[in-house]
Amino acid sequence: MSEPLKLVANNKKAYHDYFIEEKYECGLVLHGTEVKSMRLGKCSIKEGFVRIENQEAYVYGMNVSPYEKGNIFNRDPLRPKKLLMHKVEIRKLEQALKEKGYTLVPLQVYFKDGRAKLEIGLARGKKLYDKRADIAKKDQRREHEREFKIKNL
Repeated sequence: MSEPLKLVANNKKAYHDYFIEEKYECGLVLHGTEVKSMRLGKCSIKEGFVRIENQEAYVYGMNVSPYEKGNIFNRDPLRPKKLLMHKVEIRKLEQALKEKGYTLVPLQVYFKDGRAKLEIGLARGKKLYDKRADIAKKDQRREHEREFKIKNL
């Protein structure tokens, strides 16, 4: 039986700024000290984005903090990291990215069966009025929860 997913980093801002159409799970090519640092939870994907170059996918802007005991083995925290995906998936994403308004954003980083995984999403940007509508729905839901809690006291 497999162990549960160990979440390292989450990108909540991506759900606020984009409509996520499809999600893909892909592996990450990392070096030893980067893995150790990620196991300690020292990773950020808030500014990250994914690009496809030469039939290969790379994540840029993903910050993996240097491992304290890594000294000379530490790599550049912001270096582009290669993503491990099937060629068919990469070609499909490349076609989708040629359409206007689509982008690839990292959604979360986690460990699955001891391997670092990155969940990326094919996303379409939200307009300002879409964001306002989402905020209004969230506020309304919060207000209903508050009223429900007061009634049941």
